[in-house]
Amino acid sequence: MMPSSEHTLSDQVLNWVIESVDSTAAVQSINRLHGGMSSIVHSISLLVNQKEIKVVLRQFDNEEWLLNEPDLPLHEAESLRFAAKVAVQTPQIIAFDETGSECEMPSVLMTQLDGSVVLQPPNVDQWLNGMADALVRIHAVEADHYPWIYFTYNDIASLQAPTWSKYPALWDNIIELVRGPRPNYKPCFIHRDYHPTNVLWNQNKVSGVVDWVNACQGPAGIDIGHCRLNLALLYDVPTADRFLSAYQRHAGASFHYEPFWDLLSLIDILFGPPTVYPGWTAFGVTGLTDDLMIERLDSYMTSLLSKALNR
Repeated sequence: MMPSSEHTLSDQVLNWVIESVDSTAAVQSINRLHGGMSSIVHSISLLVNQKEIKVVLRQFDNEEWLLNEPDLPLHEAESLRFAAKVAVQTPQIIAFDETGSECEMPSVLMTQLDGSVVLQPPNVDQWLNGMADALVRIHAVEADHYPWIYFTYNDIASLQAPTWSKYPALWDNIIELVRGPRPNYKPCFIHRDYHPTNVLWNQNKVSGVVDWVNACQGPAGIDIGHCRLNLALLYDVPTADRFLSAYQRHAGASFHYEPFWDLLSLIDILFGPPTVYPGWTAFGVTGLTDDLMIERLDSYMTSLLSKALNR
């Protein structure tokens, strides 16, 4: 997320942050982090015993999201505790306010990781390889007793072929396939929103993975599919395929690719015509248009359908 000096944090909120970290802490700086699309996120620098500590405060202001998932702060707090098992750096939970009674709105306070988002890497293969390796490490964590279970955001039974596409008949085929039986899979810990803007880098290496509010127990293919979808829209289908190849190399024989999960990830964004994700422009990507997103999504859809029908 990109920093900005603008912030609207009240004394009540800042006092909650201070008491949660250390009652002797002094606020040094506050920066609004842009890139988070569904909540308000700030980076707060504190001075504690002559040592600087950086924390991140996420405030959930999306009423529709909270109505559908009222336990969001608890979910993210527990996800961060569970993510501590992952062999990749993840934020540590400090405190959370589930109802907003102390922090004005439901909130989560966590440590801030070093690193920055990279969307235009000098070496794309190294970039894809790093993201794939980190994702394999996440999926290595068993989640049999994790209480949040994967579900689709879209109602598959009521899906209809998008009218904005040039290929509605092909979308009908996709919808028919995802309405069919799901492949067998071994549940694991999944991030559920794994894509390049949630991966941090430092000195050309992955330094951490953030935004764990949707983490759950589910099929590894959903994380792979969501990241591939983002790569297909941000770049192209070959880049999405190279990410899959990188994941397969790191996962080894334990992973069996099923196009079904890519298809399910694809239909899960059919809430209207695809548009340019604001997070990409916030991190400096230019040249993207909504028309290009439609073109790239159709291209990705046809490539997935070919994979699924030719198995």
